[in-house]
Amino acid sequence: MATFELYRRSTIGMCLTETLDEMVSNGVLSPEHAIQVLVQFDKSMTEALETQVKSKVSIKGHLHTYRFCDNVWTFILQDALFKNEESQENVGRVKIVACDSKLLTQ
Repeated sequence: MATFELYRRSTIGMCLTETLDEMVSNGVLSPEHAIQVLVQFDKSMTEALETQVKSKVSIKGHLHTYRFCDNVWTFILQDALFKNEESQENVGRVKIVACDSKLLTQ
């Protein structure tokens, strides 16, 4: 299964990367093992989002910027409103990165 490295830029991905870098710097972990952990993280995040997330969210906001490059859409919204069945949340600025899931099976 192919994966994207998108989730490495998430909060949990950045924390994992920082921790792995620190472990490599301290000699606790080899660089090769750190890379294996990141690859497994990419696979696990993709699988979890495909199989475990069932809720749907609607998003409304002012489109500030959009881009399509290398089969990846990037949207930056201002004053966005996220709604699901139970709640809604206003966000001042949000960046959404979206990829075609069909590319993961290639």
